[in-house]
Amino acid sequence: MNSPIVTIVGAGLGGLTLARVLHLHGIQATVYEADASDHARPQGGQIDLHEHNGQLALKIAGLSEEFRSIVHLGGAAARVVDRHGVVLAELPDDGSMENPEALRGDIRRILLESLPAATVHWGKKLKTVTPLGDGQHELTFADGSTVTAQILVGADGVWSKVRPLLSAATPAYSGMSYIDTYLHDVDVRHPAVARLVGDGAMYALESGKGFLAHREPGDRIHNYLVVNRQPAWFESLDFTDRTATAVRLAAEFEGWDDTLRALIADSDSDPILRMIHELPDNHRWHRSPGLTLLGDAAHATVPGGDGANNAMLDGARLAQAIVAQPDDVEAALEEYEQEMFERSAAEAEAAHESAELIFGAHAPHALANLFNGVTPEPA
Repeated sequence: MNSPIVTIVGAGLGGLTLARVLHLHGIQATVYEADASDHARPQGGQIDLHEHNGQLALKIAGLSEEFRSIVHLGGAAARVVDRHGVVLAELPDDGSMENPEALRGDIRRILLESLPAATVHWGKKLKTVTPLGDGQHELTFADGSTVTAQILVGADGVWSKVRPLLSAATPAYSGMSYIDTYLHDVDVRHPAVARLVGDGAMYALESGKGFLAHREPGDRIHNYLVVNRQPAWFESLDFTDRTATAVRLAAEFEGWDDTLRALIADSDSDPILRMIHELPDNHRWHRSPGLTLLGDAAHATVPGGDGANNAMLDGARLAQAIVAQPDDVEAALEEYEQEMFERSAAEAEAAHESAELIFGAHAPHALANLFNGVTPEPA
């Protein structure tokens, strides 16, 4: 049996899950990541890992116990409020492990700690990928170095440099944007906001805009400000000028409760813009030797609660396919892609349904009704 060598571009949750499961089975993987180190930038907020994908991936990776140690107890509580801060619906954290919350950075950390130290090569920003024939590819990085990949996996996100070798699809702006803000020491410095958000997530959303705030460990609230504007509007903002940007953003919420607006006005961090781009729901490609994609590189879509979960399951399933057929990697990649195509198309459709429920024309009442167990009338 000839053990393949797998080259992974991108040290996100999907790429690291792939590397971890391969490592468990004695298959060599090397990860190339543009960030200078694992602490080079924030990794985003909390995510809820679902039993059927994210938690399943960690189980396959042998990291279920490590995951349980980083769960944010109480973090799965949720409430829906209107623009006046009136609570419309509330769900407690029942303590189950069905969809527990954990910080994305902590999940990444346990994956990194499970790998040999030399697995991830930091500071390797990919510039070009050149096919060499026979399924091999040459990778050229910004620092001038090159490597040859026998099996190349693009786990490098929405703006993947690997994807163009497989697909002509270009991510399109979804019309949805998030702006991250953080409040620290909230129980002491921002008690009114802390009370309104509660122990878990708070949704204060109307059609196309609002606040999605999470209480995180460390007495911190991470807020995603939803502002659905076209790119030119965001280009007119100077996100390094916290005060001026806060004034512009607050103007979008004239008439909203002052405690909600404090999530902008009192932010302890510079706002971070995250414009949501997506690929076609049914994005797929023809099999190309020695090459495949996972996560957002393969199936970026609108936020629906399963993006990171699906990336991790992609990594686990791809590793399992390679482990099962190490002497026929092309068959393994074909098997993985067919399963992933079907799964990701269904998840993209579900993500759009979730986005409509949470951010659509009937917000916030559609989500409140769901929390309250009210069945919507047929259209």
